[in-house]
Amino acid sequence: MTRPCLPPLDHFTAPAFRAAAGACDSHAHVFGPYQRFPLAAERSYTPAEHPAEAFIAHLEQLGLARGVLVTASACGTDNGSVLEALRRYPDRLRGIAVPAPDTSDAELDDWHAAGVRGIRINLYQVEGHAVYRNGVGLEVLEALAPRLAERGWHAQIWIHAPDLPALAPRLRALGVPLVIDHMGRMSTARGVADPGFQSLCALLAEGAAWTKISGADRLSAAGAPYADVDPFAAALLAANPERVVWGSDWPHINYFEARQVPDDGMLFNLLARWLPDAEARQRVLVSNPACLYGFG
Repeated sequence: MTRPCLPPLDHFTAPAFRAAAGACDSHAHVFGPYQRFPLAAERSYTPAEHPAEAFIAHLEQLGLARGVLVTASACGTDNGSVLEALRRYPDRLRGIAVPAPDTSDAELDDWHAAGVRGIRINLYQVEGHAVYRNGVGLEVLEALAPRLAERGWHAQIWIHAPDLPALAPRLRALGVPLVIDHMGRMSTARGVADPGFQSLCALLAEGAAWTKISGADRLSAAGAPYADVDPFAAALLAANPERVVWGSDWPHINYFEARQVPDDGMLFNLLARWLPDAEARQRVLVSNPACLYGFG
């Protein structure tokens, strides 16, 4: 049995700026209710139930209008909690699903109608070892890619950036847009000159991929206020500011010590440091996610 995750903070630092209308949190998760949408029996962590209305409250606290929900690895290929949330808040939410290898066209069409705009695959490993259980791999994505392209979907890739150079040819061949999670899940100790991180920057510069400047709490070797993440965010924004979105990663799963649970307001306020210009923030928070996720 996995350990239960700590919940997100009830109160957090107030936003340092007012987000523009239509601003989006482009990476978060919901869980449950477990009576209808149970977690996978084999999983790496056990979160409490975090229903759609709790995420909407999170958006309200940050002053955001929209959100993107990603099926988490603890859910396996059960996308029920995400799909239910999308159907409850069709104007405010979009989703990223995790497909089973035998997912049918009818299911994909049903997901699209609900607001799904891509699938997530789990390639995240460190030194050859998978970090989290579950998820689907590159072979499933390659098989589904033509059907994703037909629907205008993208492939969200959970990967350690140092693995990108070896896998980039297969990813480029998919024929669908790529979205690399959490800045390539880089450890800041590797530095921005790391070949994998530079590969990510090159993919952005070419317009072949997007990334989420999210997960600063997981990348930082120094901890809050995450100053060691600044050069990585700056490099990605310099590579192509039109291929960058931001996400909170709420409800911050897989934390087990209270001192480690990040402050959502502090994570949001990093944008004031990374993007001091209001027009640049509007691009990352409004225009880019509207394009990527198909918000009206």
